[in-house]
Amino acid sequence: MTDTLEASIEIAASPEEVWNFISDLKRMGEWSPQCRKMLVSGEVREGTKTFNINRRGLLVWATRSEVIRFEPNEGIAFRIKENFTIWSFTLEPTSTGTRVVQRRETPNGTSKLSQTLVKAVFGGAETFEAELIVGMNATLARIKDEAETASAGALGSR
Repeated sequence: MTDTLEASIEIAASPEEVWNFISDLKRMGEWSPQCRKMLVSGEVREGTKTFNINRRGLLVWATRSEVIRFEPNEGIAFRIKENFTIWSFTLEPTSTGTRVVQRRETPNGTSKLSQTLVKAVFGGAETFEAELIVGMNATLARIKDEAETASAGALGSR
């Protein structure tokens, strides 16, 4: 199991514009190929809890998470209770917009249940992690499309 998985993308929109999408966890199901829905209890901020519906093919499972980092226009992170992973998005201003980095970290490893399921159901850690990287890149590409379309629209209406 790799401690950190990471994907990044350059987006031609300001960190403030990108933040509007990244921080709207209710929309995660529109972008992520695996997390199909995040149900959010209240306003998104540090301590916010979510109930997540995940899907891979015919397999559907639920997880719960808590926002553990919430820094407007800079980054957000949430910890999945069932497997101890931390998922995050970090925004870095660039000369042409924003670099967004998505990470999945396992600083304390993953739960025994998660390890067993990854091995038995998802084809092992190496296969599952490769699939997660593909999914992270797909998520970032979808966010990029949304943010750049919104940014271009905002520019056109000025």
